[in-house]
Amino acid sequence: MSIRIGISPIAWQNDDLPDLTAAYTMEQALREAREIGYTGVERGRRMPQDTEGLRAYLEANDIALCGGWCSGNLMVNPVSDEIAAIRPQVAQFVALGSPCLVYAECSNTVPGNRNVPVNARPKLDRDAVTAYGAKLSEMAKWMAGEGMVLAYHHHMGSMIEDQDDVDWLMEGSSPEVTLLFDTGHLQFGGASVMGTLDKWGHRVRHVHFKDVREGVTRRIRAEGGSFLDAVVAGAFTVPGDPEGSIDFQAVTDALKRTGYKGWIVVEAEQDPAKAPPYEYSKMGYDHIVALCARAGLAVESRSPSHA
Repeated sequence: MSIRIGISPIAWQNDDLPDLTAAYTMEQALREAREIGYTGVERGRRMPQDTEGLRAYLEANDIALCGGWCSGNLMVNPVSDEIAAIRPQVAQFVALGSPCLVYAECSNTVPGNRNVPVNARPKLDRDAVTAYGAKLSEMAKWMAGEGMVLAYHHHMGSMIEDQDDVDWLMEGSSPEVTLLFDTGHLQFGGASVMGTLDKWGHRVRHVHFKDVREGVTRRIRAEGGSFLDAVVAGAFTVPGDPEGSIDFQAVTDALKRTGYKGWIVVEAEQDPAKAPPYEYSKMGYDHIVALCARAGLAVESRSPSHA
């Protein structure tokens, strides 16, 4: 299997800040993403939610489902209740051939609240993360039995954000719990992008290429801004933007060394008035194609219907 390049529609349709992208539609997002060359898209809230409706919607736009967010509540729910809660999404993703389900704990997070500083996120000790990892392992094993991969999303403003959090979760969970490797959240969270990939590359099953404007993230930290404040201020951008700070060639070379074969997904929420979605999404796509060529990674460029 070659590398495939997908995109989150968040640049055109921001679920957390819908007013920011009110001038854009999901149909435009998929049409333009496909025109640029992306062959997959992660599920957005403004897509059809029923399985057959979503299948028809994706097929009409000649694009595959390459993952999607799942808001988890495993910290407060018994495993059996959480399985019951996510079962419909797991079944849908299996039916539509998604490579994974992107799971993130949301029962105690702050990124969706613009009134809460990102610095005020919950911080657990190692024992608490390990206990959570044990519950997550049970759920991931069930999910694997259903034919779906659980890819855990470390995320700004959540209890799994910095290097210790990621390491403790991986150490405290079974191999069925795989890692969504998100460069931007690692960088913003103060973790080591390359160190995480070197240590946990064998557990990586999904990749988000997101760059960071470090001047913005430092200011947000210093001024007590929220995660959404950071988004509006331009904390994130696409790979290839000269204002970014991550060495994506080093990351891509490391993915090649680990034998990664899956999706690289561009996810870079920004103010479209400052970063036009088509222009920046094309910048990201073109840059990833060049990165993969230099790393010796083949990119699948055919549409899903002809793959």
